[in-house]
Amino acid sequence: MKYLHQDLTEKIIGAAMEVHNTLHNGFLESVYEEAMAIELELQKISYERQKPIDVFYKGKVAKQFFCDFVIENKVLVELKAIKKLTETEDAQVLNYLKGTDLSLALLINFGNSSLEFKRIIDTC
Repeated sequence: MKYLHQDLTEKIIGAAMEVHNTLHNGFLESVYEEAMAIELELQKISYERQKPIDVFYKGKVAKQFFCDFVIENKVLVELKAIKKLTETEDAQVLNYLKGTDLSLALLINFGNSSLEFKRIIDTC
């Protein structure tokens, strides 16, 4: 079975694994974000960082959020450095996707001894 943007997501996950293998767990999310940016550049993967996402309410912008990365205008990437991913983080990323024209996100957690990641797809 082939996933949406499988080659690209494998590269992103590989970059995250390299960051995790080098830094391990225990740092703040901002440290992993900086390291991911460096690793993406080293691997020549194009990205936008802290991309603004507008949330609309009845045709007006109610709030603007910022996702950690948009990779090659295809995959939204949200990083965490927490003990365990929950439905709250899944919902956050799904809502971020709804504010874009993207349908695929990776939720990556550096907070454990092993890297944790999820593919999240917006089917709407």
